[in-house]
Amino acid sequence: MNTRLNRRHFLGTAVAGLTFALTVADGGLELIGESRAAESGLAPNLWLTIGADDTITIVSPAAELGQGSWTSLPLILAEELDADWSKVKLAQPPVWDPKKYGNPEYGGVMSTTSSFAVRGYFKPMRVAGAQARRVLIDAAAAKWGVPAGELTTEPNVVVHKASGRRLRYGEIAAFASVPAELPKIADSDLKPAASFRLIGKDFDRVDVPAKVRGAAKYAMDAQVPGMVYAAVLQSPYQGGAPQEVDDTKARAISGITDVVKLPSGVGVIGTSVEATQAAKLLLKVTWSGTLAASYDSEKVLDEFAAIARDKSREGVEYAKTGDAGAAMQGAAKVMRAEFRTRHVYHAQMEPMNATASVAADGKSAELWVGTQGPSGLVAEVAGLLQTEPGNITVHQHWVGGGYGRRSQNEVITDAVRLSKAVGKPVKLIWSREDDMRGGKFRPSTLQYIEAGLDANGKIVAWHHRVVSESVTTYMAAARGGTPPKTDQIVMKGTPVPMYGIPNKRAEHVVELRGARLAALRGVGNAPNAFAIEGFLDEIAQATGKDPLSIRLELTAGAPRMAHLLRTVVEMSDWHRKRDGRGLGIGLMEKDDTLAAGVAEVSVDRRTGKIKVHNFWAAIDPGIVVQPRNVAAQTQGSIVWALGHVLREQITIKAGHVQQSNFPDYEVMRMSDVPNIEVKVVSTDNKPTGAGEDGAPLVAAAVGNAVASLTGVRLRELPFSPDRVKGALGA
Repeated sequence: MNTRLNRRHFLGTAVAGLTFALTVADGGLELIGESRAAESGLAPNLWLTIGADDTITIVSPAAELGQGSWTSLPLILAEELDADWSKVKLAQPPVWDPKKYGNPEYGGVMSTTSSFAVRGYFKPMRVAGAQARRVLIDAAAAKWGVPAGELTTEPNVVVHKASGRRLRYGEIAAFASVPAELPKIADSDLKPAASFRLIGKDFDRVDVPAKVRGAAKYAMDAQVPGMVYAAVLQSPYQGGAPQEVDDTKARAISGITDVVKLPSGVGVIGTSVEATQAAKLLLKVTWSGTLAASYDSEKVLDEFAAIARDKSREGVEYAKTGDAGAAMQGAAKVMRAEFRTRHVYHAQMEPMNATASVAADGKSAELWVGTQGPSGLVAEVAGLLQTEPGNITVHQHWVGGGYGRRSQNEVITDAVRLSKAVGKPVKLIWSREDDMRGGKFRPSTLQYIEAGLDANGKIVAWHHRVVSESVTTYMAAARGGTPPKTDQIVMKGTPVPMYGIPNKRAEHVVELRGARLAALRGVGNAPNAFAIEGFLDEIAQATGKDPLSIRLELTAGAPRMAHLLRTVVEMSDWHRKRDGRGLGIGLMEKDDTLAAGVAEVSVDRRTGKIKVHNFWAAIDPGIVVQPRNVAAQTQGSIVWALGHVLREQITIKAGHVQQSNFPDYEVMRMSDVPNIEVKVVSTDNKPTGAGEDGAPLVAAAVGNAVASLTGVRLRELPFSPDRVKGALGA
């Protein structure tokens, strides 16, 4: 961090409502205020500014969650601009306006979820870079009086080879003007992949040095003059509202200044974090009853199983190929299987928090947050205050982990309500216990699959029924919107898109039981792949095939997936015999990203503990912008998902979450992490995302490895020791 910029200056510029930029400097980061980020220069379009000093400030519209988007997106633009990467600065958008900076593949919103950053912005960033390069070339050509076709570029320089003349981008920026109509860029004007100089190469991620040094500023670090602190006692279940509130003991805590009712909680205002957190625990609140007050997460899975088997309960059709019903009726044999998955917690390292300052008239607000969806947040807060989106200023910070949790904004809207109520800036912090007990989780699912086989054992029909609550319905209701017809968050990965089965159908039987829900890294692909890949191994065994041969047969028409399958087989030395260990395969396809994985495990039959020794993965996300980062993200998602597979689960009884903190919700420990090897396969296909695609491989590969080793199929996640011992009869 630049030593000239201290914490007080940072906070002062934050309060003034400035945006921030980042510049790559000696491998570190330098925070700079808006006035310096937007120094005079040439702005060929809204994505970049070229300064007279040769620096290039590129707007990066995605949130930086630790996935590397603040490096990847500017690299894409810099590639087409032919920029000198060492001269690049990064800036956040000056406004969170989806009409200007929205993701075209995500409904035009600004949301960093579902690995859509590179996927959605790849083309716009390339076009922006190519436009700017053309503007520079045209300006140089006019100055020299030569045809633009005679000019080319080198990093940050326009060159006229015939005369040997050269102009730096900064020199051109000093005299060039932006044409009234920007150059039209056709696909043929963009660089072919073979000419890439930056894309596909490994660069140090710009966010890492400040994080390693502890210099990165998260929303938890935000300080605003005159602010007070807040804690919230939340309803233990969805929809509960405070009825009777006894705050006598809470108000007696030194430093407590106010207690405020909220729609689903009670806020405590005070002069310190310690005071508000202590007072929150002394509140006595009677909550209104709702459907969720009786929710039992284990009981509903039994109910879901009965519903799944009842074909009279039609689901919402998600995808269909051919006629699975007719093919099933004509099949020589029909096989059936059920799999269960449970709620899991996001476990992001930075608990939920927000700082809000609502103006005295209640019609404008400033927010200091780390959010995955800034444009949606602006709209939500504007609606809450009944004002225009332009009156909401969002100061986006580094995001201390999201995994989908920070795509919902209830902590922020509560901070807004509290600030409006007390007439001061309010910093609301959830404790880890608040974060877990008031969490929004991946839904529990009951997966019921039928497969029809012909006389030769070939799969001719596949019918996948998922019984669960709907994440998209929950999220739409929370925002007062209309849910989409199908829930892609729950249903992604069905019905086996990568396999050449002629007749297949997937349907979602929606059961609303009142659980708090959110998208979670890997979304429905993780539980769906667990069921699909486990069932496929069962079919292979029943038809006298092995797990590899049946998958090679089914991917014969999908050469990219077949290549990944062969790659992980080679990486894992699949055919080598192991003593006391088993191997399992898992494949997945998510939003056109393909991945394959192999796990090597052992099982302690006495304790029921599964040990994952090795995990090999291969991923094909199309054109890869940063190969090393894709490998790192894949490794990280595998480690993260291993916790869900081996032991993590949220249980809810009578509407109350039973876990409270990491002692009773045990995430992965370093001693549990296996050797992980990832091969990134870049192909000449559009980029399709790579931030969460290792996660769906884990349950599939580990479950199949355990079955191969023990002969016992584990049908429920997580594979906790007690559950494993029960399955093994130990």
